Amino acid sequence: MSTQEIIHELRTKRGLSQDELAEKVFVTRQAVSRWENGETVPNTETLKLLSMLFNVSINTLLGSPRKLVCQCCGMPLEDSIISHNKDGSMNEDYCQWCYADGTYTYSDMDDLIKVCIQHMVGQGFTEDQARDYMKQMLPKLDYWKRYEELSDGGQFEAFKKQLIDEINALHIEGMPKLESLNALVGSYVNLEYRLPSGTRVKFLDDGTTYLGNQLESEFGGRCFGVLANMDFILICTYAEGGEDPELVLYKKR
Repeated sequence: MSTQEIIHELRTKRGLSQDELAEKVFVTRQAVSRWENGETVPNTETLKLLSMLFNVSINTLLGSPRKLVCQCCGMPLEDSIISHNKDGSMNEDYCQWCYADGTYTYSDMDDLIKVCIQHMVGQGFTEDQARDYMKQMLPKLDYWKRYEELSDGGQFEAFKKQLIDEINALHIEGMPKLESLNALVGSYVNLEYRLPSGTRVKFLDDGTTYLGNQLESEFGGRCFGVLANMDFILICTYAEGGEDPELVLYKKR
């Protein structure tokens, strides 16, 4: 699709008139009309505003001229998993797992490889093949080539260690010692819990990236799910595939 078709489709799906779209991105109705007629394309700043308004990448608005790949883990990027900057704008260089609201979530390449291997095994890779592939591919990506420039000097790793210590200090019965926390996108871990009143609730935001892990219960049968960020710690148990979740603890930090 061309830019003119994409803008028209996004506008009409949102139920906006040309006047209403123009007001939201600080241009005239005539400017919107020229975009949709193919006479002009939005400038860079307006593309950023359209990207935030419609929650699509600038690459999508321009008709996807580039193949986007996360510059930390190498994952092909689609709009649904592209990361966001602190101001809410999309960062088209990273996925939500590797970059969350202005924070890089991996500072150790080996830690990232361990996480990626879990997803690659069974998808045409053996564990050794996956590890060898990642070791060859990751150093070619921009994040790892510019790591010294982009690194936060270990601050995020220190925060993760603090969280791990806090969680282990809770001494949850049957839960093994937590050794690591990984980036997890809310939409993948936002389970629905039944309260004593019978009401079902979710505690997470599908679009937010959290820190968490899954641990097998020492009693067998169920798994513990651990999720946390700067504001809270959540611990639950669930059966295979996230079925029948039960909230164990929700604690504000």
